Amino acid sequence: MDGIGESLREARLSSGVSLEEVSRDLGLNVLILENIESGKIGAFKNVLELKTNISDYAKYLGLDSEALVDEFNDYMFEYTSKIPVKEIEKSIEQQQKKEGKEKTISSPYTAEKSNSLWIYIAIGVLVFVLVILAIFWCTKQVTTRNVEVSTTVLNYRR
Repeated sequence: MDGIGESLREARLSSGVSLEEVSRDLGLNVLILENIESGKIGAFKNVLELKTNISDYAKYLGLDSEALVDEFNDYMFEYTSKIPVKEIEKSIEQQQKKEGKEKTISSPYTAEKSNSLWIYIAIGVLVFVLVILAIFWCTKQVTTRNVEVSTTVLNYRR
């Protein structure tokens, strides 16, 4: 990555262009350009954006952008292939713990349904209790009404 940055810096200096001019013309922050020229890949979170910036910067300076992008790709391949798989897996696991959720793909047919069964049972029991209460209330109302009617009829007969 240092070679790419040095090539860009040398081309810019030989052209007599300042970082501020490049920044204004390309719409990039001066700090981004300084980090590219210094080879500080760790300053960038998005590798694809970095690759685009390198390509645009190279085209702006009249350099072979494809050659620099190929060099960048080679560097990235070499850099990432040196990371042990265990370390990558550990990093992914830590990231998932930070997010607080495990990313899984499941089918509605194979998903765990342990909680849903208890929910259905609870709803069924609740409905049953409400029906019994409604029947009890209706029976009491009818009985009370019958008593009132009987009392009225008896009073009427007297």
